Amino acid sequence: MDVDKKTLERMMEGDLKWEELKPIISGRKDQNRFDKIMEILQEKLNWKEKILLPLHEHLYIVAKEGERIVKCDCGFEFGDYQINWKHKCKIRVRDTFESIEKLYPKMMGSDPEWEELREFFCPNCFTLLDVEAVPPGYPIIFNFLPDIDAFYEKWLGRNPPDKE
Repeated sequence: MDVDKKTLERMMEGDLKWEELKPIISGRKDQNRFDKIMEILQEKLNWKEKILLPLHEHLYIVAKEGERIVKCDCGFEFGDYQINWKHKCKIRVRDTFESIEKLYPKMMGSDPEWEELREFFCPNCFTLLDVEAVPPGYPIIFNFLPDIDAFYEKWLGRNPPDKE
């Protein structure tokens, strides 16, 4: 199903009705869907580095001066994409009943003796980037380490833009 760029843009913004969305997400994907999505994302950003892959909501792996780095919508650079970007975040740990009850009704949240909530914020724009619910003292989770070269070569049949 060939979907035009404007419709994909509306889909990414959450502006499609279910009747419009269902055939797009359940149907066969057009050959250039990834390129259209990347173009839409790139146009929304105020920086020039080429997006290689969207990593997370508000986060991208980009090519910059021969390196691959993680970058936020606001332009903050977290560094090498192979190193957990969360270590450069501002982190709020909710590990008391009082802090958890700010989010959940009484008796509906987690027990801080068993679980803590970690909220990861961009140190520049303070956008909430991720939340972990883990046992106290558990190491920070590295969500995703993509094989960018394999993705481009095996799935898209071409070199990544930073290797063209």
